[in-house]
Amino acid sequence: MNIYTRTGDKGKTSIIGGRVDKDDFRVEAYGTIDELNAIIGKAMTELDAEKFKDLLDDLEKIQNELFDGGGDLANVMKERHYKLADEPIEEMEARIDVLMSEAPELQKFVLPGGSPAAATLHIARTVTRRAERLTVTLLKNAEEGDVSPVVQRYLNRLSDYLFAAALVVNARLGVPNNEYVRSANVFTTSKKKDKK
Repeated sequence: MNIYTRTGDKGKTSIIGGRVDKDDFRVEAYGTIDELNAIIGKAMTELDAEKFKDLLDDLEKIQNELFDGGGDLANVMKERHYKLADEPIEEMEARIDVLMSEAPELQKFVLPGGSPAAATLHIARTVTRRAERLTVTLLKNAEEGDVSPVVQRYLNRLSDYLFAAALVVNARLGVPNNEYVRSANVFTTSKKKDKK
């Protein structure tokens, strides 16, 4: 199998239904989703299969959903069917609630780090935010209906999931989260509310 085609040597790339410049907003957005997917794959290699089976199941599902979302952004056909729907967002919200009930109570901003896997999840979180910003730019510059808004909503929720997952990874490993020393108390957790 020959994986090189030479068709992109002049700065153009094929998308579903056409060709665009490699620095097109669309390519920047789905390319960043591809980068994010690779970082999540790296995080998965750092998680123990027994201790983190639930997170590994989540992350594998997320990798497939990211592939769907990237494909949706790469699709410029007149008649198109988007793969990523709202249901995975709702499922992710439920998982975030479960993870945050396990995570230690927060008051201040948390610095990325702790265990290697948590640090990698924080990197994934920041790349998710970049992918979201690029998708917002794409949405603003595209004709109405040319870009699925579900991808932006999915990425917004995914950054929250990755934050919660990083907290839980550190908690299960007994590694404390490092708080930003000049942070005000910015979080009011449900655990704290329950104590009142």
